[in-house]
This record gives sequence, C-alpha cells and structure tokens, in this order.
Amino acid sequence: MSRADRVACEDVVMFVNAAIAATAQREFSSAAPAQRLSLDFLHEYVLGNYRDLYAATLALDINHLNATMVVTNLLRTAREASRTQCALEGRLIAARLRTLPPQRVYGVFRELRRLGINNRRTRAIARDWVAARPDPAFDAIKYRRSLSVAARHAHLPLPGEVGMVLFDWRRPKRYETPILEAWRRAHYEQRALYDLPYTVAEGLAAQHGIGRARFLSGIAPRLTAAERLRLQGSAVRHKVTGVAMDLATAPLTRLAGYTLSLPRAERAERSEELTGALRAAARRAARRQAGTWGRVVAVLDDSYSAVGSGAKRRRPLAVALATHYLLEALAADFTGLWLHHRGDPLLVHPIGATGLGARLLDALEHRPDRLVIVSDGWDNAPPGQAAEVLRIWRTRLDPDQHTSIVHLNPVYDADTFEVRRLAPNVATVGVRDAEDAAALVELARFATGDAGFEELRRHLADRVERFLDPEEAGS
Repeated sequence: MSRADRVACEDVVMFVNAAIAATAQREFSSAAPAQRLSLDFLHEYVLGNYRDLYAATLALDINHLNATMVVTNLLRTAREASRTQCALEGRLIAARLRTLPPQRVYGVFRELRRLGINNRRTRAIARDWVAARPDPAFDAIKYRRSLSVAARHAHLPLPGEVGMVLFDWRRPKRYETPILEAWRRAHYEQRALYDLPYTVAEGLAAQHGIGRARFLSGIAPRLTAAERLRLQGSAVRHKVTGVAMDLATAPLTRLAGYTLSLPRAERAERSEELTGALRAAARRAARRQAGTWGRVVAVLDDSYSAVGSGAKRRRPLAVALATHYLLEALAADFTGLWLHHRGDPLLVHPIGATGLGARLLDALEHRPDRLVIVSDGWDNAPPGQAAEVLRIWRTRLDPDQHTSIVHLNPVYDADTFEVRRLAPNVATVGVRDAEDAAALVELARFATGDAGFEELRRHLADRVERFLDPEEAGS
C-alpha cells in the first residue's frame, strides 16, 4: 500500500472511530467545548478530502449526533458534489433519517433553517420524511415547535387539523383527532393530561401546579420503555410505584448503565435478577454469533476515569460491563479480567489507576483466540507498559497472530482527533454501545494497515448497498 493510501485509510478509520464514540459532551479528561471544536474540525477535514467516503459513513453504526452532522454538512455543501454524488447522497440521507429519533431529525431541519439552506433537494427530503411519519398529529403536539419550523422552512403540506394546531390552535372549539382534542382540553382540565405522551404532559402538569409524585403516578401507564428507564431515580425519590422498567426488553448497554446507577447493596441483593437480565440482553445482541468466537479473554477497565463525567456518568464503565456479558455470550469459553475488581461483575465500581500492562500479561497467559480490551486508553500505572507488553507479544511471542487483539475505546480524545490507542500494531476502534462490538471488529483490520485503502472502499460500498437495499442484501 502506498503512503498516500495508508494516510487516507488512517484518516477515514480515525473519523469512523470518532463518529462512533464522540458525542461532543464533557469527558473525564476534556471539556465539552474542546470536544465540539475537535469534532467539527474532523468533520470538515474528512468532508473536504474524502467526500464520497464521508457520505458512506451514514451506512455505518455511527452515533446520532455525528449522523446528523454528516447529513447537515452534505446538504450545506451540495454545490461541491457532482450530480452522481448528489443522487447517492440523497438516498443515503433519506435512509439514515428514517433510522434516527424524530427529535434528532427535527434538529437537522432547525439547523438547516438557521444556515439558510432551502434548495429543492432539502425541501424534498424534509417533505418525504414528514409525509412518512406514522402519526402527524402526535408530532404536532410532541414536536410542535420543530414541526412548525420545518413546515414554514420547507413549505410542507400538512393535514388540516395538524396545520391548525401548529399555527392557530385556539380557534377550533373541538378537534376531531383524539390526541389533538386531549391536548386542547389539557390546557384547561387536569384529567386530560394523562391522555397525552409523558414529554408533552410534563410541561402542562407544571403549568397546573401538579406535584411530581402525583403526576408520575397518573402518567405511569403511558410511559415508554426508554422513559421508564430514565425515570427510575425520580420514581424512587418520590416513592412512586408503577414506573418500574421491563428488564426483559431493555437494551444491553442501557441495562448495564441502569445496574451501575443502583447502590452496590441493592445490586448484590438483586444479583440473580440483574445478571439474568444482562445475559438475556447479551444473547439478543449476539444473535447467530452466540458461542462462535472460541476462547475469549477480556481486559476491562474499571479505573477511576471510567466514572466518566457529569454529562456521561459512568458511561465508560457501563460499556465495559455490557461488553463483559456480550463477550460471554459470543464466546465458547470466556474469561473476564477487571483491572481492580474481583468477584461478581455487578459490583464493579470505578477506582484506582489504569494499570493495563499487568492485566494484559494475565490475559495472554490464557493463550486466547481473541483478546478484547475495553479501556479509554490512558495507561498510566506505569505509563506505556501496556504498549510494551503488546509489542513484545506481537513481535516475539505471537508473530503469526494466532491471537486476535482488539481494543474497544468508548472515549473520544479531543486532543488527538481520535480514540486513544494503546499500541500502533493493535487495532483500536471506537465504541458507543456494546451491542455494536461484533460489527466493529470488522473495522479493526483497517485500523492497523492490515487491509488496504481499496479494500476499505469496497467494504464501505458493500455497507452502503446493504443499507440502501437491506432486503436484496439479505437475500
């Protein structure tokens, strides 16, 4: 591979890793403004140098923030693309918007309005997305301001009552659509609040002066699974029953985060219940790959930096805990090694320095088929020991690479524009949710130069094809 191709490959992989892990929020070692500035620069750099590959990342498992940034940047710079590029980008944007939460898409529309982008393609994308929404009346009250902004900016056609509730809601004495009528009545009747979605009813409850405990008790039957998870702490503080989350359906990483939010005494008391739920979620995430990864050893970082930040509390530790159970499901024989904790993984908590080197020696003694490291990469006890252990293992003890080594890093390093690496010859990939770990291993071979730039192009083209036509790809 030529030097130019190697640099291009490294640039694209660096961007993909960042787009998976970075959320522009405060991390343990860097503030939110630095995160945002670094991420903005990285987007501009890759957009300017590799536009086709930049667009192709919409077909990968990048996080919602970066997906919306890619969409906005492609539409903002549409004049710089060829007609063929514009056609493919339009399909990718439309397909990606369908996978995003509605509030994220409406955020894109607001940003496009702020930037003054209102060309025909932008209006068509907004029109088609809004037209495909399953319940426009629901959007009209839950995302009222955002939908009105999008409607004005893109000149969207709206059903009669939806347009009325957005722009002149007091005029009708009654709406025929039940949810719109409930919303109208809720401005005057407290009982009507409980026929509305939680996020809409919450603001109206405050206007009516309804206490938090009373409101949560009344709205509990209408809560979504995500809302139940988010409200666990509030329900406990206000001694409200009926808001309990369904552990049997919770996603793996969210379930791990919920587990870590509980006091250690409660985790120990509910150990059987929580462990069963985590293992069931891991089996769902592993799907057909369950039990196919052979002998796997994981080194999991529970040092103090895994506490995360106020914006991402215990997020690195939650990813490590979720990965522990996912790898347990993927492996035929699994060993999980935490840096400090011993015993039940449920009781893990962030403490101490990051001494990866010694734990890597323990892991490699097992001679595993796969070694997976989950860490923010700040090896400091002593500094650089992990890199030296991995170098000697690769060059002296396992030159034929019988053991596959992958480093999963959940933390974006704003100073280096990438997720921090442990060693040059070990693949490092960014990770947001543990559920994506199996798919992310595909990218690992591009991170160390083992696969060339043309192979990376083919890989992205294949992902784009499957993303745009999943039924054909599945057949």
